[in-house]
Formats: sequence, structure tokens, C-alpha cells
Amino acid sequence: MSAIIPEVFLKRGKERAMLNRHPWVFSGAVAKQPDGVEMGDIVCLKESDGKRVGYGFYAPNTQIVCKVFEFTANECILDSDYWKNKLCRAIELRKQYVLNAETDACRLVFSEADYLPGLIVDQYGDVIVLQVLTRGMEKLLDVFVSSLHSCDYKHIYIRTKDATERMEGVHGNSHWIGDKPTAPILMREHGMTLEVDVEQGQKTGMFLDQRENRHLVRHYSKGKTVLNAFAYTGGFTVSALMGGATAVDSVDISEDALACCDRNVARNTYASPPVHKSVRTDCFDYLRSTQTAYDLIVLDPPAFAKNSKAMDAAARGYKDLNLIAFRNLRPSGILFTFSCSRSIDKELFRKIVFSAASDAGRNVRILHQLTQPIDHPINICHPEGEYLKGLVLFVE
Repeated sequence: MSAIIPEVFLKRGKERAMLNRHPWVFSGAVAKQPDGVEMGDIVCLKESDGKRVGYGFYAPNTQIVCKVFEFTANECILDSDYWKNKLCRAIELRKQYVLNAETDACRLVFSEADYLPGLIVDQYGDVIVLQVLTRGMEKLLDVFVSSLHSCDYKHIYIRTKDATERMEGVHGNSHWIGDKPTAPILMREHGMTLEVDVEQGQKTGMFLDQRENRHLVRHYSKGKTVLNAFAYTGGFTVSALMGGATAVDSVDISEDALACCDRNVARNTYASPPVHKSVRTDCFDYLRSTQTAYDLIVLDPPAFAKNSKAMDAAARGYKDLNLIAFRNLRPSGILFTFSCSRSIDKELFRKIVFSAASDAGRNVRILHQLTQPIDHPINICHPEGEYLKGLVLFVE
């Protein structure tokens, strides 16, 4: 990296977000686009009077023109040791509070929340998935891979997304660094053993953000019939069976996901033989047509709103889904309902579910208000990092 870092000056009166440590600088806050700066280059951000306020990755001609990784008035030496120390601090937090003998899978780095915008690092047993979301992070890829190797992580998979390549200028393709594991990739979570497809699976292979919520389902499952809607590879299913559910139906549209769900059910041990059925169909259609009444239903759908323009349609979708779920719950049933749509905040989601409960004519009490776990921390200056919200409801 060149010793000379390009400077970006903020407009007078537009420094407040930066001074409040929000990691996104929008194009309207920049006084002048610097010359010769390419996508992902590191820049030094300065107030209109020339005072340094931080460093970030620049993205010319985009709405979020800079993603800040360091807030400081001091000059920084941005060498490999700087990035390694940043990575190690994030990993140490997870080692201290998440990883243990019963859980060997979690998110080690969560982008802006760990002051590494554009970088996701997930651990699944002895496999690391490194997801690059910005060109700036891609330019530092060798530094992060070397740092992970020095931490004794041997199997590393680099994963990119087509949308990221288009929007953020990421050049590389998904690939393994070194040898690819020959056996199925397995992870441990609160004593469960689950198979993970890091190459083709959702997100980086597993919805790690639901780890503690899956464990909570186990607490409520004893003696109950359970529906796991949008089951994916069966994390909630296995947890319910380990909690003593009398029967679990797993519903998903994906044949491959349900095949993995069946394998995950088979590879775990239970106090009594599992009664499990996989149903490949649309979850909305299943809930509308099934004649089965359940004691406990889990609704963990994909994001209905990818952006704010889709909010109205998403709200209707969440209401419809929860309404038909209420109608399929037995008296004194439990509903776990979630939204991972960033544009639907927790207050709006609660109002949507309230509206569905009202239309269903059910008395409903909130037992828990859920969010993402501690390995997906929320930077208090970056509320956009809070995306997962959930409710556990007692339905009379």
C-alpha cells in the first residue's frame, strides 16, 4: 500500500454522522470526489478545516461512498499487523463468550459491528468461511487468510455473491484456500451435530444468527407436536426433537435442504425415537391447507423486504403468514415468529403480528422478544446492523 493515502474532505455541517461514529459516509457529505481513487482504495477522511476524523474504504460513484473502519484524529499505520490485530480482537470476543465444548460454530467477524466493513468470517468446526462483500476487503484478502492460518484455522473457503460483484466491484470467485475437506462439514451447536453446505447453502451455509433461538425452542418442545416452517436444513427441527417433542414436521420448498434436514435428524441421538416428517412444498400453501393443529410452530422465513421499497408488500406477507399460523395453533400453543428483513424494524414487526393476532381472534401474550446473538453484535452507532427480530408468543 502506498505511503500516501488520498484525502477526502467532508462538507461543512456534514461531519456530524462521522463524528458520531456512524461507519457510512454518503456521497452528499463529500465536498469533492478525489482524483485517481479506485473502488476499494483506502482514504483519509477529514473535516472541512482539515482535521483528520478517520479512515475508510472508498467507493466512487456509489450512494455510500465510504465505509469507515477507523475513527481517529491520529495518523495510523495501516500495515498487516493493524489488520491482524483487528481480526484477532473480533475472534477473541467469540472465543470468550460463544465457543465451547458443545458449540464450535459461530460468526467470528460481523462487518461494521467489528469495524471491518465488508468482511464476514464464520466458523463451522475446523472450517472457516470468509465472505468478502466489498472491493476494499478483497484487496486485503491475503492478509486475512494469512492471519487465519496463523490462528490454526486450516480449511478456508472464500465465498462471494453475484450481487456483490455487480455492486461492490469484487472480482474474485468462490474457492477453497488449500485442501477442500473430503468428508461432510459438521458443526456442533449446544450439543447438536449439524451438516453444513458452505458452497451452496444459504448465507455461508447455516443461519448462525438463530443459534440461541434454536436452543430456546428446545426448552419449549417437550411433549409437543411441532411445525418447523421454512425448515432449511433442520436446526430448529433437531433442537425440538432433542427437547422431547413428540413429533416434528419440517416444511421447505428446497429438496436439497430437506434431504440435509433428514440427515441431520438421523445423525443426532434423542431420549425417544424421533417422529419426523419432511414436506416439500410452499410454506404458505401448507399452512393454508393442512388439517393438522400444532402445539408449537416456528416461522423463520427469508427476508420479505430486501429494501425499503418492498416494505408494504413485506408487511402484508408477514401478516398473512402469522395469521394462518395462529389458526393452526392449538389452544395454549407457542409461536416462534421471526423477521430478518432489515427494513422491518422490531416495532413495526410487533405491530404486524399484533394485527394478525387480532384478525385471528386469539388472546396472545409475549413471552420473549428475540434478536441476534452476541456473535452478531450491533454497533451502537450503526443501528442498520440490527436486522433479526423475533417474538415467542403464548396463544390461548
